[in-house]
Amino acid sequence: MAHGATFYNPIVEPAADPWVWRHTDGFYYFMHTVGGRLELTKSARLSRLADGEKKTIWTPEPEGPYSHNLWAPEIHHLEGTWYIYYTANDGGGDESRRICVLENTSADPLEGEWTWKGALKTRPGLDGTVMKLRDQLYFLYAGYGHFPDYGSAIYISRMSNPWTLTGEHVLLTAPTLEWEKQGGMAINEGPAILHRNGRIFLIYSASTTWSEDYALGMLTMNEGDDPMNPNSWNKSMEPVFRKSPENRIYATGHNSFTQSPDGTEDWIVYHALPAPDAKVSLRSTRIQKFGWKPDGTPDFGVPASDGAAQPVPSGE
Repeated sequence: MAHGATFYNPIVEPAADPWVWRHTDGFYYFMHTVGGRLELTKSARLSRLADGEKKTIWTPEPEGPYSHNLWAPEIHHLEGTWYIYYTANDGGGDESRRICVLENTSADPLEGEWTWKGALKTRPGLDGTVMKLRDQLYFLYAGYGHFPDYGSAIYISRMSNPWTLTGEHVLLTAPTLEWEKQGGMAINEGPAILHRNGRIFLIYSASTTWSEDYALGMLTMNEGDDPMNPNSWNKSMEPVFRKSPENRIYATGHNSFTQSPDGTEDWIVYHALPAPDAKVSLRSTRIQKFGWKPDGTPDFGVPASDGAAQPVPSGE
C-alpha cells in the first residue's frame, strides 16, 4: 500500500507470476495467476496496482483442452494490437500444458473483445513471453524436458506473427547449476527480457517455486548477435536476485520489468514468500527500483523487507 510519497511491499497480495506492461497511454496493465480465468488490471500508478480497475477478460469453456490451470498470463502490445499469452492444460499432467494466445484490436484492452487465436505449437511447457529484435518477433518459453534431473528449460523460436511459431525450437539454458535444482526439481522457467546498453538480458527463474531458494538467473547477449544461436548467450554462474533471510523475503522469482511513469527509473516486479516454509498460495507481488553496474549489467540488489518504506516511482 502507498502512504504519501512512499509505499510498502507487497503491493498486491496474494498475486503470483506478476506481469506489468507500461503502455504509451500512460497506464500500467497488470496480470497475475488467478487460476480458472484471466483478470486484467489497469492502473495509472505502479505502486497502487491493487487499486486499479479490474476486469475478467477471459473465462475458458468448461472442460476444454485448455480450460484448467491458467497460469502466468502476460499482456503485450505487438504490431498495434493487444495479445495475451498464458499457460493452460486439460486438468491432467504436464504433457497437456501449452501456451495459448488471445487477441484484442481495441485501443483499450479492457474494452472490445478478446478472441482465441489458438495454442502455440511448442513442446509441452509454460511461461511464454515475446521479444522483438530488429523487427523480428521471437517467442521464449519454459519447455519440459528429460534432463539428468527432470524439469524445464528455456527455449526460443521465431514467430511469423504474434500467434504463430516458425522453424526450430532452440534450447538456451537448462538447469545444470546446483542453485537451479533446489526444492526437489531442476527448473529454468519464467523468461523475461530486458534490453539495454547494447545488450539483451534474459532473466529467468530457477529451482521450484515452492522452494525458499527460488531465484533469478541471467543470460546476456550482444544486441547485434543472433538470439537463435545458443553461443550468442553468456550464462551467469550465480543468481542475480535471490532470497534475503535478513529481510525475511524468500522465493524471489517469476518477474517482469517496467519503468516509472516518467521513464527515468527501472523497476523489477516479482513475487516472493514471507517465510521459508510459507505456502505457495501466499506468493505476493512486490516491486523494487534497480540500477546498473559500471559494466552495463543490471544490479537488482537485495529484496527489500516488507516493513521498509520505499519512495514511489518517479512521476507518481
